[in-house]
Amino acid sequence: MRDDAKVVWFVAGVSIGAAIALLYAPASGEETRKKLSEKTEGGREALADSGREFMEKGRELYEKGRRLVDDAADMFDQGRKIIGG
Repeated sequence: MRDDAKVVWFVAGVSIGAAIALLYAPASGEETRKKLSEKTEGGREALADSGREFMEKGRELYEKGRRLVDDAADMFDQGRKIIGG
């Protein structure tokens, strides 16, 4: 499993664990809802941040792959010119 996926699952697990802990904590309904809302928002922000990081890494990999393909095509053309005379 990739490290990126591990981070997402970790954040999701922490969020779920926090929600369950709050549900079983001795607090009023209003306090519990407020805490759940805060934890949910924190988890949502963490997942959004992870998503942005994944997108950026994906873009970087795409650009790197594109440069490799362009370089390979250039080398192929140079080889063809050398062989073709």
